[in-house]
Amino acid sequence: MAKAQLAREGYDEELIRLCDSFFDTEDEAILDIREKFAQLNARYKDAISKEVQKVKDAGGLYIIGSERHESRRVDNQLRGRSGRQGDPGASMFFLSFEDDLLRLFGGERLLRIANSMPQSDEIVINMRIMSNSIENAQKGIESRNFSRRKNVLMYDDVMNQQRSIIYKQRREVLDGADVQDTIKNMMDSWITSSVEQACSADSPEDWNFDLIREQFQGMFTTDRDFRYTPAQLDELTAEFITDLIRDRALQRYASQEALFGSDMFREVERSVLLMNVDMKWMDHIDAMSDLMSSVGLQAIAQRSPIVEYKIISADMFEEMVESIKTDTVRQLLSAVPRQAPEERKQVVKITGESQGDLTQKQPVKKTPVVGGKKVGPNDPCPCGSGKKYKKCCG
Repeated sequence: MAKAQLAREGYDEELIRLCDSFFDTEDEAILDIREKFAQLNARYKDAISKEVQKVKDAGGLYIIGSERHESRRVDNQLRGRSGRQGDPGASMFFLSFEDDLLRLFGGERLLRIANSMPQSDEIVINMRIMSNSIENAQKGIESRNFSRRKNVLMYDDVMNQQRSIIYKQRREVLDGADVQDTIKNMMDSWITSSVEQACSADSPEDWNFDLIREQFQGMFTTDRDFRYTPAQLDELTAEFITDLIRDRALQRYASQEALFGSDMFREVERSVLLMNVDMKWMDHIDAMSDLMSSVGLQAIAQRSPIVEYKIISADMFEEMVESIKTDTVRQLLSAVPRQAPEERKQVVKITGESQGDLTQKQPVKKTPVVGGKKVGPNDPCPCGSGKKYKKCCG
């Protein structure tokens, strides 16, 4: 009422919003409207004092709830609307026996009580046992919802741990960190894991040299490599193959750095690594979403879905990391510098007819050829361009 009166008296809307503020100010307009508001507020407060007393005598604010919510917190918030700050008030909630809260979560005892009561819409049943049963039903629902949120949080925690690892590496790249050692470690890890996979058999005769040639074909190996006689196989070790490929990889890395230049190659390393991390991570997010949707079926086999989710997601993350290493090293060691565009050169001879402001890029003015002596294809063009006739007007 006080603010409405200030508006009728022509005060600015912005000042009216500040009329009941308490911050320190020396603005005369704000101080003036605060004083005016205090006077009006006191006057209207006295005017409605009788109405206030009538509301208190009537019992204050009465909250009527048409249902009980699944969460007791919501019910308590509704109850809190009445009786605030010492004002009188009360609240009452009414439920139907057909309410979902009672029907689904009230239990058999409550159902027997409901069936034993007279079936009439005019009868209100107010029993302590009913209130206790409703409260127990709410506790059961809250416990179930808490378990759901807890499971979701456990799933999110797995994803958050992986996200922290990826984002940390990505932030280092974006901040311009030197990733040369990281690339070399990736290269060494790729070589070591590939050789271990190919040389997992006990006897060198059973080692998969085709896999090694296929993995590093065109970069570190050729078709003639890793073809040994039985005598050589007896003395062959996996460490020797790993060291051989690692030396070739370092040589290839050094040649790539010399080809690009050190400064440029550092930038290429960051760009290639960042591109692979982003692409692989986006694919991993989609795969993890599909896994979360399907892992619940593990419960049919009497397995914990969250445990299976952690195991499978860890394997998927390791596969993604290995894929980042492999693709980053492959692309870096096979990259070639982009050729700079050739500078355009002027090939048309400037004659008297075409001289002038060269910045205007005026075309050469050609004089039409009129009848007369026949011009040979290799003769100078009569238009004056300086070209042969067959290359110009011919």
